[in-house]
Amino acid sequence: MATSRGCATNSILFLIIVFLPLVGHIIETIFILEDDHSPLGKVFWLLIIWALPFLGPFLYLIFGQRPVNRPRVMFGQPGYVPNPYQQRY
Repeated sequence: MATSRGCATNSILFLIIVFLPLVGHIIETIFILEDDHSPLGKVFWLLIIWALPFLGPFLYLIFGQRPVNRPRVMFGQPGYVPNPYQQRY
């Protein structure tokens, strides 16, 4: 015999199913707009993200993100350039 879920359970499930992906799409849209793609590339990725609800964000995370041009941090080495005029005690 099937039991009925309560109204609160259905409401919570609805909120999770609808708004969690929506928030994820909005966050990923911000990532795309801040990334250094060309304007056509940004439009292309936005169309993919919003047209393919579950596959689009995954494709962008795998193929669309550009690497950040930062110097590499080597383990065991200082991550800064020491000031030669700084006094050492």
